[in-house]
Amino acid sequence: MTATTPQKTATPSGPDGPGGNGSRLPALARRLRVDRRYLPVLGTFVVLALILAIGGVRYENFLSTGVLANLFINNSFLIVLAVGMTFVILTGGIDLSVGAVLALSAVSTAFLLDAGLPVAVVLPAAVLIGSIIGFLIGLMVHVFEVQPFIATLAGMFFARGLCFVIAPESIPITDETFVALAGWDTWIGGQWRMTTSVIIALVVIAVAFYLLHYTQFGRTVYAIGGGEQSAQLMGLPVARTKVLVYVISGTCAGLGGLLFAMYSRSGYSLTGVAMELDAIAAVVIGGTLLTGGTGFVLGSVLGVLVLGLIQTIITFEGTLSSWWTKIFIGVLLLVFVVLQRVLSLRKT
Repeated sequence: MTATTPQKTATPSGPDGPGGNGSRLPALARRLRVDRRYLPVLGTFVVLALILAIGGVRYENFLSTGVLANLFINNSFLIVLAVGMTFVILTGGIDLSVGAVLALSAVSTAFLLDAGLPVAVVLPAAVLIGSIIGFLIGLMVHVFEVQPFIATLAGMFFARGLCFVIAPESIPITDETFVALAGWDTWIGGQWRMTTSVIIALVVIAVAFYLLHYTQFGRTVYAIGGGEQSAQLMGLPVARTKVLVYVISGTCAGLGGLLFAMYSRSGYSLTGVAMELDAIAAVVIGGTLLTGGTGFVLGSVLGVLVLGLIQTIITFEGTLSSWWTKIFIGVLLLVFVVLQRVLSLRKT
């Protein structure tokens, strides 16, 4: 009797065999697949990179550290405003009052300093004004179930009216301590200029990022945007969170007014007219869904930088009217809203 040795079946080594590249391609594709939630933010980053590339090719010194640093300095108040707006839109709401609240904060700062109050009292008071208005709006939205559009519209008229009552004319800020604080700057690496307003804006971004991504409050904000009823069934503090997001938005608007007062060294009643639309545009361009539930603070910051770069290109061009900024922003906004709609349809 002859023993037979079992024969081994050869493993195919072709492109479709287990040992070939065919079996690795699906795994590689899964690794490279981008989460759908990040696609709008990725689109914002691509737009930002394209604008930088076009500006760098077309204009001399466009990509210099001075121009890029000024981009943050000139838009620090809008960054803070957009961060606060992100919280509200993530819950599916809207805040039309932030531009008027910013103006009220700036006017109050100038008025109180002109009246002789110390800076240590004026600074927290200016921010507190925004927090109080945000709290009142949050109560209207949750307790009295007023639509966010109407509640914040009422807040906008209220804050803008107070601006004209407090300061019918522009009030210059001459307080030495405030001027010194507003004019303080430092240089990083001898090339990148950092001012007080930029540092405050960066701190606000860091705090907002932590709140949204590492706390129960942040998870509740996303859950409310995904479905308020579902969030309630999960036992999440929906009522408190809905009020708090408007408090945060109002606080950011108050802080933004303080930064704008540092930027302009004055308080004027017509400051911030339609600035709430710029903040909403920055948040949407940054990838936050208007229906809520999806979005990122860093995306909103990228949205502000896109708006600032468009304005910078218009300035470098020199021959274009400043109204072209609004045209380009409108086109970008339309593109990103359509993109959001396509993504939401694919999700369903």
